[in-house]
Amino acid sequence: MPRRDEPSRITRSKGLSVRVERRRLLQWMLLPAVHALAPAAWAQAMRVASTRLWPAQEYTRMIVESTGSLAYSVQVLREPERFVLDLAGVESSSEILELPSRVQSSDPFVQSIRVGARPAGGTRIVLMLKSEVKPDVFALPPVAEYGHRLVLDLYPVVPLDTLMAFLEAEARKEKMAATPPGPERPPAPQASKAPDRKITIAIDPGHGGEDPGAIGRRGTYEKHVTLAIARKLKARIDGDRNMRAMLTRDDDYFVPLHERVQKARRVQADLFVSIHADAFREPAARGSSVFALSESGATSAAARWLAQRENRADLIGGVDLGRHDPVLARTLLDLSQTAQISDSLKVGRHVLDAFATHNSLHKSTVEQAGFAVLKAPDIPSILVETAFISNPDEELMLRNEKHQKKFADSIYEGATRYFARNPPLARA
Repeated sequence: MPRRDEPSRITRSKGLSVRVERRRLLQWMLLPAVHALAPAAWAQAMRVASTRLWPAQEYTRMIVESTGSLAYSVQVLREPERFVLDLAGVESSSEILELPSRVQSSDPFVQSIRVGARPAGGTRIVLMLKSEVKPDVFALPPVAEYGHRLVLDLYPVVPLDTLMAFLEAEARKEKMAATPPGPERPPAPQASKAPDRKITIAIDPGHGGEDPGAIGRRGTYEKHVTLAIARKLKARIDGDRNMRAMLTRDDDYFVPLHERVQKARRVQADLFVSIHADAFREPAARGSSVFALSESGATSAAARWLAQRENRADLIGGVDLGRHDPVLARTLLDLSQTAQISDSLKVGRHVLDAFATHNSLHKSTVEQAGFAVLKAPDIPSILVETAFISNPDEELMLRNEKHQKKFADSIYEGATRYFARNPPLARA
């Protein structure tokens, strides 16, 4: 039976899986035994090391990081909408008490947070919500610099449709372009008729949220650099009447690797570009690189090592592995991607040549390895390492807006050269 101090009123949300409920119930059942066996060790294991909140339009994530695995219980309450998280054996601390101050007014889902002690011991965290949500709660084992993490994801009841959001943004942009100029605003010159179909490029800023990526010696985070370059690249592409761009993330939040691929496929992208900043244990390593997918192993030990590092993003960023669709995963892995890889190598060559006009090249050829984020079977896909964030000189370049624009321009120029020689097929 559950503990007597377990909340008696539990309203299950539609988005809360039976698997999570069973796991949570088992944790409550085991809690008294753990207390009886080793109370001192339990108290030490239950110390909360930090808390974080990552708001975004797609979902808001709350993290409770601790030195040991947390036992917890949840409630979803209505009128007003609330989500209650009870942590067993955890007393309020400065790390937990900081949570209310982390709420941003722009958070689409969380109105405010209250923290208090439970009568039977432990800590209660109450999230006051702006609307009904679909919550998902799961635990992550220690990885990289992180300890045990309890993750709460709050999703909208109606998920954000990537394609519809993209098309609505395009419609707004076209409407603004068609608006007649004011009396003091001369009309823009019209060079030629607009193309029947714009080339769509999916831009993927690497890392984000819980996953910072590499960190330079001056404290530069790869996730911030990649987003800055991606935004500049999007602006450059959107300024081309033949092209349009979509970002897989437009803020500082985590997107799983397979979802980045799915977003690109959802908007029927003609090209997928994942932007990163390289790192190595030796600060002397420098230069730009471009990578494509490989079906038959990496082209070098360095490429293999880099792919393994980038593929760990899901573990570091925090993915509930139980939510993955194994059928989809097999499909993406098993499909023959010979044509995709051939096209990826072509566009990668053009981008690499463009990089050479701005920065030194780490490798003069497009390398290949098993990058998970490049596995869309129907979209030419490249991963660009703009520069080494671990190199002091190149870290300064990555922090500089002028150089960020040059990196973005190089990717744009390489892409336009590729499409000039390899126009995409017509489609609805």
